[in-house]
Amino acid sequence: MRKYLILLILFIVIIMVPLAWFLVPRHNEVILPLKPIQKHHFAYKINIDTLNIVYGKVKNNENISAILSPFISGPLIDRIARETSDVFDVRKFHAGNKYARITTKSSPVKTLYFIYEINDVDHVIYDFRDSLRVYPDKKKVDVITKTAEGSITTSLWNAFVNNNLDINLAIKLSDVYAWTVDFYGLQKGDHFRFVYEELYVDSTYIGTEKILSAKFNSSGKDFYAFYFEKDSIRGYFDETGKSLRKAFLKAPLHFSRISSRYSKARMHPILRIVRPHYGVDYSAPRGTPIVALGDGRIAEAGWKGGYGRFVSIRHNSVYTSTYAHLSGYAKGIKPGTYVHQGEVIGQVGMSGLATGPHLDFRVYKNGSPVDPLKIESPSTRPVDKAFRDIYGKMVLDMKRKLDSVERK
Repeated sequence: MRKYLILLILFIVIIMVPLAWFLVPRHNEVILPLKPIQKHHFAYKINIDTLNIVYGKVKNNENISAILSPFISGPLIDRIARETSDVFDVRKFHAGNKYARITTKSSPVKTLYFIYEINDVDHVIYDFRDSLRVYPDKKKVDVITKTAEGSITTSLWNAFVNNNLDINLAIKLSDVYAWTVDFYGLQKGDHFRFVYEELYVDSTYIGTEKILSAKFNSSGKDFYAFYFEKDSIRGYFDETGKSLRKAFLKAPLHFSRISSRYSKARMHPILRIVRPHYGVDYSAPRGTPIVALGDGRIAEAGWKGGYGRFVSIRHNSVYTSTYAHLSGYAKGIKPGTYVHQGEVIGQVGMSGLATGPHLDFRVYKNGSPVDPLKIESPSTRPVDKAFRDIYGKMVLDMKRKLDSVERK
């Protein structure tokens, strides 16, 4: 019996006492029951826990007065139109754009806020709670990095369609390589891979941002592109830090086809005589935008005989480019106007002597015609030496990401 008593005492001392020390509050410590974390609900950064929100879309010919007159006073609507145009001009309401009204739940129901969505991200908030307050705001945009790849069968456009890729990415990729890859000379089997950014608002896809890095294999040669931004430097560069931007674009329009190349003896399709064709004809649908090959000043803009509507750009003391058979001109295009590389100057047409819509594009060097497809132009400013180490590390990381993209 004594033996069992000793064992009981040891159990209490060794086990129960330390356990009680942990369980019993000490000094000023108080054990409180856990409370559930309350989750608040927000819309446009406004707490709507005790409020109602009603969504709608602007109808054809509907204005702010038609939308709000059942809910707020006429004088207040008039104040919005007269006093808040510096924030947002209500005359710019567009049919189809979304809006929201945030109201009280209790009766009588009172409209506290009105929100008009300018686009997927930007909106303007009208706060009616005290006095009228109007301010712009933005939704939170989530940026997700993704990878993609594809192979050329017929064209870059079809490669993107076949891989279910956003076609806007094809335009972005062609812009990245506009000075490096001849997209009119692509061959079956050429392939590409790239890392890019997708944008989401409220978990909804709204589009793409920029391409971060890319590798384009054309005719067996790899062309790398890396986006780099530091201080005043911003753009795409190759592995060594040279800019991919050249003095001239490879072509003055997107996704067309070459219907006639530079030739010293070509049968004219209308005149039916053999004569030189010192340019490249790009067949494209009427209205396709035409962009300036490079920075320069408009030398000519107007009708020019068989060329129809015609534009000539003097880029420097050496080079001039011309664009013929246009259907129209971009706003402000006239002699003396300075244009930038990639700026739209007109649209494809068939004015003058033309059998169908196309662009007759020519380049002159020191007054003599040269083959636009064989122009070699120097790179612009490279990555600054001060940032070469940073750039080199980024290139290694981006190359690893590109190489991890599996070909289908």
